[in-house]
Amino acid sequence: MSADPAAKDLSKTAYDHLWMHFTRMSSYENNPVPTIVSGEGAYIYDSNGRRYLDGLAGLFVVQAGHGRAELAEVARKQAEKLAFFPIWSYAHPSAVELAERLANYAPGDLNKVFFTTGGGEAVETAWKLAKQYFKLTGEHTKYKVISRAVAYHGTPQGALSITGLPALKAPFEPLVPGAHKVVNTNIYRAPIHGDDPEAYGRWCADQIEQEILFEGPETVAAVFLEPVQNAGGCFPPPPGYFQRVREICDQYNVLLVSDETICAFGRLGTMFACDKFDYIPDIITCAKGMTSGYSPIGAAIISDRIAEPFYKGDNTFLHGYTFGGHPVSSAVALANLDIFEREGLNKHVLANEDAFRATLEKLHDLPIVGDVRGNGFFYGIELVKDKVTKESFNDDECERILYGYVSKALFENGLYCRADDRGDPVIQLSPPLIADQSTFDEIEQILRTVLTEAWKRM
Repeated sequence: MSADPAAKDLSKTAYDHLWMHFTRMSSYENNPVPTIVSGEGAYIYDSNGRRYLDGLAGLFVVQAGHGRAELAEVARKQAEKLAFFPIWSYAHPSAVELAERLANYAPGDLNKVFFTTGGGEAVETAWKLAKQYFKLTGEHTKYKVISRAVAYHGTPQGALSITGLPALKAPFEPLVPGAHKVVNTNIYRAPIHGDDPEAYGRWCADQIEQEILFEGPETVAAVFLEPVQNAGGCFPPPPGYFQRVREICDQYNVLLVSDETICAFGRLGTMFACDKFDYIPDIITCAKGMTSGYSPIGAAIISDRIAEPFYKGDNTFLHGYTFGGHPVSSAVALANLDIFEREGLNKHVLANEDAFRATLEKLHDLPIVGDVRGNGFFYGIELVKDKVTKESFNDDECERILYGYVSKALFENGLYCRADDRGDPVIQLSPPLIADQSTFDEIEQILRTVLTEAWKRM
């Protein structure tokens, strides 16, 4: 692929006018902005014609891989027929069909689908829904939510309040009151029961009960949990964790929200991740992989029990988004789910997840690699200074090693992924669901090269 002759001008224009998300804009004052112009399969290409393995599926999104012409064609046809109409008191066929399909995929009685345009909006929707549900059922004091330390649930004011990352919240405080945090499930740094996953899972779940009791069950509306927590580096649930959480929520009449913005649609090898871990939530929030990123959409999928009071008399959920359930996005989502079924993407992940883990675990021989954890095609690699003591990097070392070297070097060596220190320093990997052993090997080899050099720079 030849270089784009306008690439240098495009980079300058990007710095001058495109305010990139979660980006230190000053870092591009005298450096070119990486500009991605195309993708094919598990690979992306920049404006200079360089190829990179997309080790993050864009942003945990491009499940079916890049360059799927049929999805683009579906979008074109839908736009020609009906480009836009809101679902504010009206329906259109693609939203109706998608809602039915999602309800059929979802477990239990989760049959009502409220569309948004992304995951943060879905989380915002779920909290507002929980508040109004309890008001409609006569429990007016139940409004608080519980989530986990270091967890990320989105950027809207409510979702940001649920997020457990203080540094992300500080610039925007005061936020929505009533959001409380408990421990996450990082067994690598477990303060207790680190050698007994089942006991650790029970202990972690019981912290939720203790927080409910501390705040008062009459004030707590919902618990928001990711099946595998993203921020901090892919914390999977210990055995029995979600079963115990479900018991606790039922005991105190608290809604369980499974935030599957990342984990749904095949990332763990099942359409919804709660199926992988055998629990039924009251609400599922989802987005990203629903369309493999070919058009934006999100949803909150709600149980019949929770929806029931909203379907009576003049009760109305006073909430919505202009582009929620967009006709083009809904049509693309349906076509994307057709690909899932036709090509068996979930089965592919389940058949290859052990190989992905085993390939990444080869990196344990490097002194800088402390832990490899995750599930399905969603893994984090925690970096340490000392494997025996699990000593982590200090702030200066994170800045110098993780951001100053590792992040840039991975990209320069042909791997797009995420180097992150929102908890302890980790590298996150989430390749498209079409990835195979050759993809895993390429990821491992690039990581090995970069992390070997990073250790020398310690």
